[in-house]
Amino acid sequence: MKPIPKLITTLLISLFASAGVAGELIAVYKSPTCGCCSAWIEHLKANGFDVQAHDTTRMDQVKQALGVQPQLASCHTAEVAGYVIEGHVPASDIHRLLAEKPAVAGLAAPGMPMGSPGMEGPRKDHYQVLTFDREGNSRVYAEH
Repeated sequence: MKPIPKLITTLLISLFASAGVAGELIAVYKSPTCGCCSAWIEHLKANGFDVQAHDTTRMDQVKQALGVQPQLASCHTAEVAGYVIEGHVPASDIHRLLAEKPAVAGLAAPGMPMGSPGMEGPRKDHYQVLTFDREGNSRVYAEH
């Protein structure tokens, strides 16, 4: 029997890791009138997540309760598998987070970067997705 090339093995592991989180429930807290939040939810659904949307006019209180520091804030906040997801984080980064299970509070895409999921438009800006902890520390997790 021939050995499986490393590239194919890596792709298979990645596929199974992603399949392991397909159908994962993600609770999204958003303003009832925010169109980009709704577009981000559609991005999540298209990438295998089950989404439970909660409209609220108290987003500052949601962010504070979940430990999102002001410098990390965006327009919507979500919870999935014990992690907090702040802003327009791509589904691929959330899948990676759930597969790797790092010891962090969550991921954030601060602000509202143009070209991020839900913020598609005429331009695509470079942006970073950060990990963060409850003490306010953050590190770059991905660059887009």
